[in-house]
Amino acid sequence: MTKSFEARKKLILKLLSEKSYTPMKEKELAIFLQVRKEEREELKEVLQTLLSEGSAVITKRGRYKLPETTRFTGVYRASRQGYGFIEVEGENEDFHVEEGASLNAFDGDTVEAEFDGTVNGKLREAVVTAVLHRAHETVVGTFEKSANRYGFVIPDNKRLGRDIFIPLERSMDAGDGQKVVCEILDFGSERRSPDGRISEILGYPDEPGIDVLSVIRVYGLPDEFPEKVINQAEKVAETVSPADMEGRRDLRDKLMVTIDSEDAKDLDDAVSLEKDGETYILGVHISDVANYVQERSALDKEALKRGTSVYLADRVIPMLPERLSNGICSLNEKTDRLTLSCIMRIDKNGEITDHEIIESVIRTDRRMTYTAVNEILSNRDQWERYKSGLETDPALSRLFDEYRELIPMFFEMGELAVILRERRKKRGSVDFDIPECKLELDEDGYPVNITPYDRNAATKLIEDFMLAANETVAEHYFWLKYPFVYRTHDDPDPDKMKKLAAFINGFGYSLRIKGDEIHPKELQKLLVKCEDTPEEGIISRLALRSMQRAKYDTACTGHFGLACRYYCHFTSPIRRYPDLQIHRIIKDDIRKRLTEDRLTHYEELLPSVCLQSSARERAADEAEREVDKLKKAEYMRSKAGEVYEGVISGLNSYGMYVELPNTVEGFVHVNRMDDYYSYNEESYELVGDRTGKTYVLGQRIRVRVDRVDMERRIIDFAPA
Repeated sequence: MTKSFEARKKLILKLLSEKSYTPMKEKELAIFLQVRKEEREELKEVLQTLLSEGSAVITKRGRYKLPETTRFTGVYRASRQGYGFIEVEGENEDFHVEEGASLNAFDGDTVEAEFDGTVNGKLREAVVTAVLHRAHETVVGTFEKSANRYGFVIPDNKRLGRDIFIPLERSMDAGDGQKVVCEILDFGSERRSPDGRISEILGYPDEPGIDVLSVIRVYGLPDEFPEKVINQAEKVAETVSPADMEGRRDLRDKLMVTIDSEDAKDLDDAVSLEKDGETYILGVHISDVANYVQERSALDKEALKRGTSVYLADRVIPMLPERLSNGICSLNEKTDRLTLSCIMRIDKNGEITDHEIIESVIRTDRRMTYTAVNEILSNRDQWERYKSGLETDPALSRLFDEYRELIPMFFEMGELAVILRERRKKRGSVDFDIPECKLELDEDGYPVNITPYDRNAATKLIEDFMLAANETVAEHYFWLKYPFVYRTHDDPDPDKMKKLAAFINGFGYSLRIKGDEIHPKELQKLLVKCEDTPEEGIISRLALRSMQRAKYDTACTGHFGLACRYYCHFTSPIRRYPDLQIHRIIKDDIRKRLTEDRLTHYEELLPSVCLQSSARERAADEAEREVDKLKKAEYMRSKAGEVYEGVISGLNSYGMYVELPNTVEGFVHVNRMDDYYSYNEESYELVGDRTGKTYVLGQRIRVRVDRVDMERRIIDFAPA
């Protein structure tokens, strides 16, 4: 740059900074600064340089001014490479934070930041100005002992990026290489390490259960109940008394069942079905947990703190103590139990024409499993042979003998489930059939098998009935205008939907997007079209990732994925706090206790319940995914050298992700391939520079297990 160029830059910046300055166009600036015609080109270059540097901005009308600094609050997300991003609620795009501009914020911290209009490529550059709230008071990691009188805790969460300095007098005599929990005393600075003390020694990484325990501590999941909570649970009666039943409708003579997995212990929903001509009378009966967990009690406070039960590979961390969740609150077979019942009259087209929500007492006839009910629903022709006395498969004959009095109801339930599903399908409900996995562990917690979870006719039946009850309860209380907790799912981000549309176009599919809006029916049609194709899994996952995250809210804004206006969570109060919360409101309504004071109480309480429940649900989901990744990596570590056939589930410039039939996903790096491959972003394929060979999403490929990085939980494949 010439001296005149730099001088002119300073002159223009000084002008733009003056309080009396009114934004001008390029021509106006030239006249004001008395720039000669032969120097106009240099002025244009100066202005372009100021724009590219972010030192100036141009308005829609072409006038130049200084960028306006915007101050905002958000959540800082660190990368392993040193830079980070700030997530801001309501913003579709995150703000980028360069390395050194984070003010020593840790991953997950709530920060205040400034944006002065600087845009680098497509990234909006922000600078952290204050750390408002620390997300981590403790860190889980590995203790590394120094020869001197100190050591360091290396965090398991690599996004934290900073090792914690531990003087030996604050080390609890932890051994070198042990997993520990470290309390952070001082978060340090850009140049100085954080300082802490060890508060718990978990054990050595190869000891049984330490891997999962480390994840539990990372996500702050409370795995033990306080003594006060246990004592309160012990005082709860083990049986239902006649006094408990007063004022409730007695449904103990109704034929009803629970349908759950074989290993389920907390049975919180039962179903019944009768027919009145062509009308189905469906009863969904939910455990009345609120009868035993009183508001503001120690049990209630602990349940809200936990927010949800967490289902990890080798254990369950329940929301409520076992005495309640597996005892008086569980709808055990042939046992009197207190419930809230949503009884719906449904016509042959699946429309709910009438309903009532009542306090009830039930006694389930049988504890059914998804496996048994699915076997019954799948063999209606054999049932007809059995009834006629004709020869039937011996195993089926034994099944029919055992459940003979219930089977006609199961077939009617199957019919109704199909009707309800078809009705939802017509309105555009999106069914993401993403394969989940079942991990089988030995007594030491080591994975011995991984299989896809079977989503069959019985599991879908229960889903259909629970959805019907949840929608009915939500609509009922929406129109009463009482404070309530809804389950909401916002419309997808338009930019992500457009990217999805561009991606699927390469497979011959399309999405109709009107302006910035898409109807859920469009996504549903896409998923139906790609069903049973090689690309089904990847398209389903990308569609799901393009959507917003469901949350709890006091405003009933609808549920995009289910294509419904009213939705809540009513059916699982043993394992979800929002369900327990709305049960209290429902019971107050039924018993005419919703006074003005009580309504005001709920209006003030529910926003914090929604925030806490959404946050704990997210932590539980992340912990469950982390344990699944951990156990999958551990399982595949013993399969080194073995060859599998999988499907390409992702591509980038570094290589490709391959998913195996057992849901395990690994990565094939381009360095391990037979050619140098370039990634074509437009066609979403890897193309060999020398061979011209291509790899595309959904393509089947044979891979060999190369190596497993247990610390990062990454599985590396090589082409076989």
